[in-house]
Amino acid sequence: MKEKAFPHGGNLRALAAEAGRDPCDILDASASINPLGPPPWLRDVLSAGVADLVHYPDPDCTALLEAASARYGAPASHFVAGNGTSQLLFALPRCTGLARAVIPSPAYTDYAVACHKSGMDVRRLPGSEFDGFAPQLDRIEAVLRSPSMVVIASPANPTGVVTDAGAIVDLAGRHPQSLFLVDEAFADFVPGFASLAGEDRPHNVAVLLSLTKSFAVPGLRLGLLAASPDLADWVRRTLAPWSVGSLPQAVGLRALADTAFLEETRAALPGLRRRLAEGLTGLGLTVFPSQANFLLARLSLSGPNAPEVCRRLLTEHGVALRDCTNFSGLSDRYLRVAVRPEAETDRILDALAAVLAACPMPASRPRLKTPALMVQGTTSSAGKSVMAAGLCRLLSRAGYKVAPFKSQNMSLNSGVTADGLEMGRAQIVQARACRLAPDARMNPILLKPTSELGSQVIVLGKPVGTMRVTEYIAYKPTAFAAAREAYDTLAGQADVMVLEGAGSPAEVNLKAHDIVNMAMARHAGASVLLAADIDRGGAYAGLLGTMECLPETERALVAGYVLNRFRGDATLLAPANDYLAQRTGRDVLAVVPFLPDLGLPDEDSVTFKDGQSLPDTPPADPALLDIAVIDLPHLSNATDCDALAVEPDARLRRVREVGKLGRPDAVLLLGSKNTLADLAWLKDSGLAAALTTLAADGKTEIIGICAGLQMLGDAVADPLGLESDRRHAPGLGLLPLTTRLAAEKTLTAAEAVHTPTGLPLHGYEIHHGVTEIQGNAAALDVIAARPDGHPLGYARQDAPVWGAYLHGIFDADAFRRQFLNTLRQRRGQEPITRLTPYDIDPALDRLADVLEERLGLATVRRLLGL
Repeated sequence: MKEKAFPHGGNLRALAAEAGRDPCDILDASASINPLGPPPWLRDVLSAGVADLVHYPDPDCTALLEAASARYGAPASHFVAGNGTSQLLFALPRCTGLARAVIPSPAYTDYAVACHKSGMDVRRLPGSEFDGFAPQLDRIEAVLRSPSMVVIASPANPTGVVTDAGAIVDLAGRHPQSLFLVDEAFADFVPGFASLAGEDRPHNVAVLLSLTKSFAVPGLRLGLLAASPDLADWVRRTLAPWSVGSLPQAVGLRALADTAFLEETRAALPGLRRRLAEGLTGLGLTVFPSQANFLLARLSLSGPNAPEVCRRLLTEHGVALRDCTNFSGLSDRYLRVAVRPEAETDRILDALAAVLAACPMPASRPRLKTPALMVQGTTSSAGKSVMAAGLCRLLSRAGYKVAPFKSQNMSLNSGVTADGLEMGRAQIVQARACRLAPDARMNPILLKPTSELGSQVIVLGKPVGTMRVTEYIAYKPTAFAAAREAYDTLAGQADVMVLEGAGSPAEVNLKAHDIVNMAMARHAGASVLLAADIDRGGAYAGLLGTMECLPETERALVAGYVLNRFRGDATLLAPANDYLAQRTGRDVLAVVPFLPDLGLPDEDSVTFKDGQSLPDTPPADPALLDIAVIDLPHLSNATDCDALAVEPDARLRRVREVGKLGRPDAVLLLGSKNTLADLAWLKDSGLAAALTTLAADGKTEIIGICAGLQMLGDAVADPLGLESDRRHAPGLGLLPLTTRLAAEKTLTAAEAVHTPTGLPLHGYEIHHGVTEIQGNAAALDVIAARPDGHPLGYARQDAPVWGAYLHGIFDADAFRRQFLNTLRQRRGQEPITRLTPYDIDPALDRLADVLEERLGLATVRRLLGL
């Protein structure tokens, strides 16, 4: 593809028109822009600068030139700001008084154009492929018989070759009547580059400096010229007033001070450039060494030429490379390829392989990433877990082998895999949606807050310690490495991956060490669906605000929006959807209705705590069983009561205050991540005394699960300080048991039996506690045991009080009905014989049905690139 009307790369609109594609579908490697994209602060600076647009910009660019002076070390009077370096390049020759230009080639085409337009005679000095087309200063000196303007790019375009600054200075010293223009447009990409823009620059050396390439904002048009004060003043006088607008000046001011972003760029570039070079070499191209963010490559003589390759790449694959045919000194066999991020590099190489009909890529090339779709949210509890589960079931029903993944989950609702590894409950549900057995790799990092000491950190199913926030931040790189490895091995076994984020990607205080949102999306190469809970209000502000907080590289990952939990006529949202699309360039892809009583376990205790899952008042119908669930401050595994909630003759309610307890048919004390602290709370709140009274009365059954069992005993000890600074406390004294928290954590998926009835039980154990019978053992019955006879729970013989270590004990349909019938009989009601199945598969299918209707399988496939 030989560009004639506009002889440069980067004309995206023209490229899209030629390809017959949307501009967003074009991978433009014809222009060499920072592969990291713009700096994170860009949108903030532009947004803040909008208020200044009612005024004319500073015509002298005073602050910008002072910043250039601080950056390069020359007085501000040495610098001129222009509307891109192109404006300065075309203005400079007219100010030199020189009649002749010398340009080593191959070189940027506009050097010669600018000189010709000023009336200069242009002498080109072709370079040799044998020395990488590097400018030969001795050949330049040989032709300087009269004063001339010598144009040298360093790094050179299109070769990326750097010319020694000292050698240029020496040459300039020997030819004081000539002007040496050094184009350092790509210098920011070179580690340790010796710029000539400083104060010690010879009077006959001028330097072009581009800010828009290194900071990936070529659309802003901003460049600088460093020159002697007299020459700088002449150039400044030739420019039209207000050449540089307010926004480019503001961005330039920030860019000149941001050396950290340039260091980050220079650290990342060599690996990306090497990946591209190896891929091109593997396809049979000759690649020339470069220190810039692009590579010059030569096609084989036996294959198609550069115009044909570029045309086919664009029209067939939407990939644009720079055909170098119009570079003086290069033939139609040469291409320039910009260094891009890994995923884009892979797309470029795949497209080239197809066009060149090349052999398969070398074995050293990494396997293409598994197609992945990620659900992120504007807030916590935006519906991410449920939506991810629905997508898993939707794709599973479509015949894909799909796996779920959440790199880091902070939750007190967890479960145990068949091989004894702990993971978040939400990913267990999502595994069920995929029709897979739970695998700890699906949730490699689980954080279980203990409040007083921080959080217990569980990596790949095993606890590695309890850490405070600062300790965990320091540990995050290790944790993220484990998460990435877990993802890669899991994704290697799947057709499709569905990922879930955490909280919001716009939590700016966490972005520097993010391992669960955009950082994970980048690693997976995932498209991101951004979800908002419209039932809570502020959904559109949340979506817009989130996008405003994301840097451009992360915004690019967002494919669209999902409005969750909507009640009403979705057509009424059309104006707001249009506004959001206009402001952000992303569409609302689906409006998911509010789904009451969906019947899926909660990811954590948030919905329990805020009263969404359980009311706090007794049932209005006196015929219904009243089951009170104590809302412990550090409640964990609240899902243990989910199965009871599906029963038609029972109503569960949440109790925080002793005055709301009343005389229920049963009281549930569930798990806790800080047993001693919650035990103290029970006593301070008066609930402990009330439970003792209810137990003595004999009309209320009191049940403890895991930590609840421990609290029902006579004493609990934490000698190692695993959960808190408390070391020992008396229990409620309702069971003759004592518990000591041990370093070793029991993690077991368990089958068991309800010993009084012989009914089967199933669930899992997650506890540090070692519980022993104290005192009158004859007063206790073993109420639950493993198949080998090991006891998992105990019951009083003289009172309706029992407890067990088995999470999920009520998930067994027959046992759950037996338990409820015992409560019915105690209040004089007839038992119910029909079982109510507790099965989340119908809920998952219902959810998948809704997503298929509202989002569409075709849209999901498109987002996955399938």
